[in-house]
Amino acid sequence: MHVIDADGHILEPAEGWERYLPARYREHAPRWVVDSQGRPRRMIGSRMQPPFPMPRYDTEPVPGASDPRARLADMDADGISIGVIYPSAALHFAALDDAHVVDALCRAYNDWISEFCSTDPGRLKAAAVVPQLDIPMAIAETRRAVSELGLASVMLRPNPIGGRTLDNPAFDPLWSLLEELDVPLVLHEATTMNVPQAGLDRYDNYLYLHAITHPHEHQMACLSLICGQVLQRHPRLRVAFVESGCGWVPYWLERMEQHIDYWGHASLPLALRPTEFWQRQCFVSPFADETTVPAFVELLGADTLVYTTDYPYPYPGRDQMVSAMRDRGDVAHTAKQKILRDNALRLYGW
Repeated sequence: MHVIDADGHILEPAEGWERYLPARYREHAPRWVVDSQGRPRRMIGSRMQPPFPMPRYDTEPVPGASDPRARLADMDADGISIGVIYPSAALHFAALDDAHVVDALCRAYNDWISEFCSTDPGRLKAAAVVPQLDIPMAIAETRRAVSELGLASVMLRPNPIGGRTLDNPAFDPLWSLLEELDVPLVLHEATTMNVPQAGLDRYDNYLYLHAITHPHEHQMACLSLICGQVLQRHPRLRVAFVESGCGWVPYWLERMEQHIDYWGHASLPLALRPTEFWQRQCFVSPFADETTVPAFVELLGADTLVYTTDYPYPYPGRDQMVSAMRDRGDVAHTAKQKILRDNALRLYGW
């Protein structure tokens, strides 16, 4: 089975910023520093980002995280035919409040990742990072990144950035552009602790925050897109929710439908049920060992599940990135083919 990794990651090397970031913005490039307590922290946009407990991995850094040929070799070893790459440091760009700095960083990242993928453009694909803070800038960079650089999707944070949730009408021109360009919107949360996030008002325990932020921010973004009529107004917009598991989806769709039945008078009217919008336009990535996958398939079918490895991060282990899903006995082969390959083709419009 030819596997498509719908969401792997890159570790952006310093030389990429040096090559593509204009000189006047280089002081804002991502880099690692050590704070006064001896903790490693990212410096981005000339601001130290919040500290988080660094995982203690048993392995050395994966060369394929920054080197395209090493990544292709790892893909061969893991049986992955196509890998779609998402950022690491650039997940923090949404926290910056200077739109021109964010725009410059996004353009530099997109130029560098395009060069990275040019090593084998048939197998290495990448998402564009755009300045979510400033929607006109985001529209301009989306058009450049997709039309000129050939990037495969546009990544946004699900969080409210610049005070806007995803149902804000200001986003409509961007959604229309994604429909025109036929590339998906991929929502990618990260427990960066530097943007509005669920749980930050009451916890400083990173385990708590990581458990909360990924599914809860995606739930709220899903609510905005469906009940805010975004998917209704933009029927050709495809949306993926990645790195939050899939178990929340059946519950959340049912809860939305219950609230429409009882409280629909308090919100915009919908032409379809939330589950119908989901089946028509949405995708989600399960974890390889997530026990709720068979229940998801039974309730909603397998047509909206896409597989992601989160490479080079080690969960569920480098040697199990693909086999943990491929070798499951509780998921039918036809469903696994959809999850591991076919649905990603539809998501990315290939």
